[in-house]
Amino acid sequence: MSALAPEDLYRRLGRLLEECPAFGGIAPLSVEQLKWVGRAEALVVESNDLMAQAEFATARSSLARPTMRADGYENLMMSLYRVLGRAELASPPAAQGAFIPVGNSFDAYAAVAKIFASATADIFVVDPYMDDTTLLDFAGAVPDNVALRLLSDDATVRAALGPAATKWKAQYPQRKLEVRLAPARVLHDRAILIDGKEAWTVTQSLKDLAKRSPAEIVLAADIAALKITAYEQIWSNAGVLV
Repeated sequence: MSALAPEDLYRRLGRLLEECPAFGGIAPLSVEQLKWVGRAEALVVESNDLMAQAEFATARSSLARPTMRADGYENLMMSLYRVLGRAELASPPAAQGAFIPVGNSFDAYAAVAKIFASATADIFVVDPYMDDTTLLDFAGAVPDNVALRLLSDDATVRAALGPAATKWKAQYPQRKLEVRLAPARVLHDRAILIDGKEAWTVTQSLKDLAKRSPAEIVLAADIAALKITAYEQIWSNAGVLV
């Protein structure tokens, strides 16, 4: 029986897929590639999925042969995504949908929308590289009567955010929206804070979510209070943009 809980296996596989190196070319596999394959195989073994283990072993052998590498890579990823899917189904509902494959814009929206929908009073989004995408693509999922607060960094915020926020407030005057900028280089991570109780870590800016590489949204249950306190302090000292 696997020593990893399904949720732990799901999250570890998600991070592994997010970090997958390129496997093109005909050169011998690099140390980085070999290490990644070793980590991947260890997680497949943990799944106790014998079919996935057999498929992975065959695909792994093909990776070492330049003429078979492309097929080997495709089969290897198929076995990993099978294990990922099974682990997701066995995970608690709150954890499902946390891993977003590359290019899956709807899955990215659905993952963020599910978090937004759980709010009853306040949604606080932290993103040092925020642009108008947060409003154009995701703000529509904010429940009625829930305040939306956006915090970006004065040094890295995108110019489109301010005008978009101004137009949003003009079009939806009944919705509560405030945008602030933290002092330059203060923000480094991306987060979604819900009702001052839950903290979610996002591995990419919302404007780039899963567009060029897989992404993950992780519930930071063990450090939620610390994150919320830290970001609320930054918010209180940030300058008002809109």
